[in-house]
Amino acid sequence: MGGDYGPSYTVPAVVQALLHFPELNIQLVGRESDINAELDAQTSILPRSIDRDALLSRLTIHHCDHVIANDAKPSAALRNSRGSSMRETIDLVARGEADAAVSGGNTGALMALSKHGIKMLPGIERPALVSALPTQSGQPVWLLDLGANIDVDSDTLYQFAIMGSALAEQHLAKVPKVALLNIGAEASKGNDTIKSCAMRLEQTPSINYIGFIEGHEILLDKADVIVCDGFAGNICLKTSEGIANLILNKLKQHFFGHPVKKWLARILFASALKELKALNPDQYNGASLLGLRSIVIKSHGSADKTAIINAIGEAVHEVKRQIPQRISDGLETVLLERH
Repeated sequence: MGGDYGPSYTVPAVVQALLHFPELNIQLVGRESDINAELDAQTSILPRSIDRDALLSRLTIHHCDHVIANDAKPSAALRNSRGSSMRETIDLVARGEADAAVSGGNTGALMALSKHGIKMLPGIERPALVSALPTQSGQPVWLLDLGANIDVDSDTLYQFAIMGSALAEQHLAKVPKVALLNIGAEASKGNDTIKSCAMRLEQTPSINYIGFIEGHEILLDKADVIVCDGFAGNICLKTSEGIANLILNKLKQHFFGHPVKKWLARILFASALKELKALNPDQYNGASLLGLRSIVIKSHGSADKTAIINAIGEAVHEVKRQIPQRISDGLETVLLERH
């Protein structure tokens, strides 16, 4: 029920995700009448070659009347969450009836409910929102925190680095390069929180810490994981998305505003235009709420069908890679190094 468009976008995305991931089963939580109306519309247009009954057998609906509002404060959402679709979604994961949760709803409420219902991994104090961003090479860079924690201390940043490294390693199959976002690359730059975290990372052999990185270097393949507080991270993310949309919209206006230009663009710049599509923020939708005992994925509120499918795909990947266990293993390694 979350996001700007609710079932009109989530349900079509779920149908396509079931087609794309044959090993996937999905539980949809929300108003049953709204969900069924969208399901009927989507399954009625499926090709005859697709077994509609077999597809629907992998889908379960949990009816909930109550929906947490996008502007609800986390504390109020937590107190009044009983009977809501978000609460039931988190409870399904907490009870072991689902391997992961995907939500496009209120971020603060999702974090509060997840901490309360699923609990944190031992040694982790706060969950962090992390997502991949495109780089000039095409290999993503993972940025965290993206807004779940506005004010953090050096211990929390240090935990973010461990979690981000564990996540990126499962995508890259190598030890990722970890950097701290700062106002300069020099060791003297930054506040005491950043400097203290840097000293600890330098003394942690299991983390491939490469030092400070500046804002203009985020997408230049300097690092695989970039760590910052949620205030800076959210501004970086939203600015990057805004610039990407600006570039894409300008190109559309230039190349596709006239039939002849459109034809020439497809012939002369087909490969370049294909690469530029990778800048679309929807391709990287699905921020992980790291540090929990189970997997929770936050989808953009404005996500379209393709973006929601990508968020579901991230959940599938993290379940297969057992990301919470990998983070726990990483923490255990760090603790052994300290002793």
